[in-house]
Amino acid sequence: MVPTSPRRPGVASNPLGWLTRSSGTWLPPLLGTGGFLLLWQILSSAGVIALPAPSSLFTEERTRTLILYPFYDRGGLDKGLFWQTMASLSRVAQGYTLAALVGIAVGITIGLKPTINRAFDPLFQFLRMVAPLAWVPIALVLFQKNQPAAIFVIFITAIWPILINTAEGVRQIPQDYRNVALVLQMSSRRFFTKVLIPSALPYIFTGLRISIGLAWLAIIAAEIVMPGTLGIGFFIWDAYQQNYVGEIVLGVIWIGAIGLVLDRLMAWLQTRISPGQ
Repeated sequence: MVPTSPRRPGVASNPLGWLTRSSGTWLPPLLGTGGFLLLWQILSSAGVIALPAPSSLFTEERTRTLILYPFYDRGGLDKGLFWQTMASLSRVAQGYTLAALVGIAVGITIGLKPTINRAFDPLFQFLRMVAPLAWVPIALVLFQKNQPAAIFVIFITAIWPILINTAEGVRQIPQDYRNVALVLQMSSRRFFTKVLIPSALPYIFTGLRISIGLAWLAIIAAEIVMPGTLGIGFFIWDAYQQNYVGEIVLGVIWIGAIGLVLDRLMAWLQTRISPGQ
C-alpha cells in the first residue's frame, strides 16, 4: 500500500481557494467599474444628468434587442452589433496591417540611416499631427469610395506610433551588440534576425499597442462622416439622427469594450512573441 502524505495542519481543502488567492487581480477592477456604474445610475435616476441609466439598456426594447440578439440581420444597414462590429474590424485589420508593415520597414530604415531620418523627420512629425477626421475628405477625394477611403484613414493614423517607436528601438541597440556583430562578421541577415529585431521588439510592440487604439478610433470617426457605411461608427451616428440616446450609450460602451479587447490581445501577443519583455 502506498502511504498517503499527511495533510499539513491548518491547510483546508477549499475548492474556492483559487478565487481568494486571485482576488487582488479581479477585485479592484470589479469594484471600480461597479462604483462607476452605481454613481451613473444614481445621477441619472436623480435627473442630474440627461443620459439614460445603465439599467435602462436592459429595460428599453431597442437596446435590449441589440444586446440579446447581436446576430440579427434585417437586410441593408439594419443589422445587429456583431455585423456592425465585424464590418469595422475588417477595415481596421486591413489598414492596421498595412500600417504595421510599412511602419516597421520605414522605422528600421530611418533607425539605421541617420541621414534619411534627418531628411524625413520634419515631414513625419508634420503628418502625424493631422487629426483622423481631417484625412477623411482627402481620402474621399483620392479614392472616391468609402471602403478604400476608410482603410487609408486607418493607415495614415496608425502608422506614426509604429514608425517612430521602431526607429527609436533601432537607435537604442547597445553599441556593444553592434561591435560584437562587426567582430563576428555577421551577415546583414543574421544581424537583422539575431540582434536588431530582438533588441527593438519591445519598442515595436509599444508602437503596435498605441496604434491599435488609434486605428479603432480612426475607423469610428471615418464611419460617422461616411454615410451609408455599415459599421459601429455609422450605427452611433444613425442612432443620433433618430434620437435613440440609449443606442448611442450602448454603442459607446461597445466601442470601449472592443478597444479594450484589442489592447489586451496585443499585450497577450507580446507575451507570446517576446516573453522576456
